[in-house]
Amino acid sequence: MPRPLGELEDAVMTRVWKWNRPVTVREVLEDLQQERSIAYTTVMTVLDNLHQKGWVRREAEGRAYRYEAVSTRAAYAAALMNDAWSQSDNPAAALVAFFGMMSDEQRQALRDAVRIVQGPETREAPEAREPRQQEPAQQEAAEPRQEENPGSAEGALGR
Repeated sequence: MPRPLGELEDAVMTRVWKWNRPVTVREVLEDLQQERSIAYTTVMTVLDNLHQKGWVRREAEGRAYRYEAVSTRAAYAAALMNDAWSQSDNPAAALVAFFGMMSDEQRQALRDAVRIVQGPETREAPEAREPRQQEPAQQEAAEPRQEENPGSAEGALGR
């Protein structure tokens, strides 16, 4: 389970995720310097630490490296939520409390995500679907009767 990124790690990873391409220390530095005073070696150390922690991969380019995110910000957020939820002694209550904190837009995004995960039934292959509970009348109609199918194995064995 991932531990939350530190403030500077998050600032660096935000840029790596946003740009969605291999980046250099210099590129991250120049963007960070628009918000704060920071040294090249500090950014280099943060990116090296993120590499050692498995958040970024790097590839040598001359005497420098290009860094690229290993996974997405969405995957990071999901892992943090899963970690927090799994630590609850009452997961259902934790979810109810979490849903209560959500805005209408967030709840709609959750509904949309559930629909995506469940997938529309029409896209599933018939054999992949779970059998539906049939009404007793439908069940009887679907099952061949012994008299109607005397040559079947069931008929020969006598139910």
